[in-house]
Amino acid sequence: MAVIAVLFPDTPVYSWVVLPLLIFLARITDVSLGTVRLIFVSRGYKFLAPIAGFFEVLIWILVIGQIMQNLANPLCYIAYAGGFATGNFVGLLIAEKLSLGTVIIRVITQRPAADLIDRLRQRQYGVTGMKGQGANGPVEIIFTIVRRREVGVVIELVKKFNPQAFYSIEDVDLVERGVFPIQKKWHQSAFQVFLRPFRKGK
Repeated sequence: MAVIAVLFPDTPVYSWVVLPLLIFLARITDVSLGTVRLIFVSRGYKFLAPIAGFFEVLIWILVIGQIMQNLANPLCYIAYAGGFATGNFVGLLIAEKLSLGTVIIRVITQRPAADLIDRLRQRQYGVTGMKGQGANGPVEIIFTIVRRREVGVVIELVKKFNPQAFYSIEDVDLVERGVFPIQKKWHQSAFQVFLRPFRKGK
């Protein structure tokens, strides 16, 4: 911002256009970093989380400094609030794209689940099944732990098997061994290799 201020010293263009735009973009960045930091914390990336937090707070301090120097400019307030709101949206998009970690999917169905179990195992998913008693009679319960980015594939199989099946999805903090499909996409494996040294306990 200091460099931009040199290019537009005390001009209406800087005060009413450039500065609010910079505040808006900076706020989007720091809020998005905050969202990513929370993901790193929850997934156990204990070294990446502080790095994201450092830049998040650094950008925030720079933005607040500009706000305090331009208290008479209402566009700065609007840009700050708009950047915060947009940053939440962008942060959620980033979280969705990252798809880090693993989840457990529980499926409860009144239909015999042998076909669904076979389909999941054909896709190389580890599956545990048991019988139970639901509110309306006997049910079959299926547990499978999958990588978060593969949740959509599993849910699609569940819905094809039984659109009325009840299922729930929960985060898993730690997984030892287990059965998982082989990673085929190069960008997924490369990203995991990059993040592996930053994982908690690795």
